[in-house]
Formats: sequence, structure tokens, C-alpha cells
Amino acid sequence: MEDIFDIIILGGGPAGLSAGIYSSRAKLKTLILNEGTIGGQVVLTHEIANYPGVETVPGYQLVNTMKKQAKSFGCKIKANLTITKINLQGDIKEVEVNGKTTYKAKSIIIATGGKPRSLGIDGEDEFKGKGVSYCATCDGDFYTDKEIAVIGGGNSALEEADSLTKYASKVTLIHQFDHFQAAEAYVEKAKANPKIHFVMDSEPRKISGDLSVNKIQYENVKTGELTEFAVDGVFIFVGYVPNTDKFGAELNLSERNEIITDNDMRTNIPGVFAAGDCIRKTFKQVSTAVSDGTIAALSSINYINNN
Repeated sequence: MEDIFDIIILGGGPAGLSAGIYSSRAKLKTLILNEGTIGGQVVLTHEIANYPGVETVPGYQLVNTMKKQAKSFGCKIKANLTITKINLQGDIKEVEVNGKTTYKAKSIIIATGGKPRSLGIDGEDEFKGKGVSYCATCDGDFYTDKEIAVIGGGNSALEEADSLTKYASKVTLIHQFDHFQAAEAYVEKAKANPKIHFVMDSEPRKISGDLSVNKIQYENVKTGELTEFAVDGVFIFVGYVPNTDKFGAELNLSERNEIITDNDMRTNIPGVFAAGDCIRKTFKQVSTAVSDGTIAALSSINYINNN
């Protein structure tokens, strides 16, 4: 008889790993397929201080623990691959990997997360990896005793601006509004940091340099005034876009290309569930992704037991 999994989970971030923990602990044959490194965006987070039951923990450490838990219950995990074809229809779903290997399952949980959103301004693509970064944990130490700019006004922007002051001599945070969208704890901490300087009501217009970044230009959105100043690096934290481009032909997506689910994480296709940052929801945190993954797994288990 052909080898068929009970559940295939696409994505190995907190949502996918949580789903894997629950489904494999329920003795269902479970496979996690992940296109990059296991952990998703959370591995780029310097420190998590609001995960219930854990005082503070680096992002990579939290997901490594989740990974060990999932594997301890028998969950199979395959990472650093390319998903080349997906068939979500029918009683048996199919996922082709690297153009040659096809895995089959009775149910699919999509937990593919998202990726950093680009500004789309002049110089951004040109200087990616040469002064433009989307990851403070990855690149912060390259800017020891240097001046940098951080773009954004949400939790990530303020948290990472604060963490970057461990390296940089000065951090200029540029935000398009006169107020922040971040939690008050992040705002207060950033404002108390003498190394962080704030440029409000402003949007970046151009990143320039020679071999690497040396200047950024921004525009005051109220006055139209353009200002340019010297920086050694630009860190961009303006949200992310969901990794759902493979599913638009079959799944119902929102206007932001997020997968639409009900409260039980069901999609419009029977046996297909979704969880985490790739779905339509208001709040996107590690704890909410874990919750989504838990619900998706329990719903998937229920679907398998009743079909």
C-alpha cells in the first residue's frame, strides 16, 4: 500500500510546529515540510519577553524547543526544500517537493507564514546585503560604533531599534505618522534609550551609497520637505506579506492575500486548514500563531476521524 501521511504541515514556524506537536502526539502520522530554515520569522527575533510562561527567550531557542517537542512525538520534519506543486483537492492531498518527490496526506495544514515587506524605494534592492537589512539579529554586529536608520513604527521596529543600540552609536527611527502602532512598553523603552532619535511624520524616499549604503533621504509628509543624512545602514521593519502565492488558485484569499479561515482554521476546501501569519487575522504574535496551530491540528484530527 502506498505510504500516505495523515497530516502534512506546510511551514515550520510556531504555528506549524505547534500543529505538529498536537497531531503527532495524537498518534497521527505527521510530516512538516519547510522551504527554509525551521522556525520562520521568529528566529530573527532577538528576544521574546511576552510569551506566556517564559520570562525572556531568544526566538531561535523557543522554536528549537518546539522542534524537539514535535520530533519527540514522532513528527517527521524536512526543511530547506522547494515546494513545486500542490494539489489540495480530493480525499488525498499531494505536495511535490524539488520537482521530483511527492508526499500524500489525508489533510493539509498551511502554516507558511510571511516575509518582510519592502519599502519599494530607490536604492533598496540595489543595497540589499550592502547596508539594507531586515534582520537586526543577523546583521546588527556589522554596525558596531556606526550610525544607522530604522524604518517603521510597530512593535518590531521599536524592539529592534532598541536592540541595535547594543552595536550602533546612533539609531535614527523614521516613521510616517506622528504616533506609533507599537505596544506602549516598546514605545517607552525606545524613548528612554538615549541612542535612539526619532523622525516622525516622515517617509524614506531614497537610499544611496557607493559600494554600500552611506545616505538616506526622507520626506516630511506634512510639509513635503526633503532631508538627507549620512548613515552606514538601513534596517527596515514595516511588516510582512503572507507566503500564499502558491494557493491563490484554490483557496479563498483576502485583499491582502491572506488565507481566509473560520474560527476552527478551516479553509474553503475540505481537509485543508491554515494557521499563523499566513491567515487573515488582526493580531500576529508568536502566541497567536501557536494558538492557531493548535486549533488547526485539532480540527484536522477531527476531520480525519470523521472521514
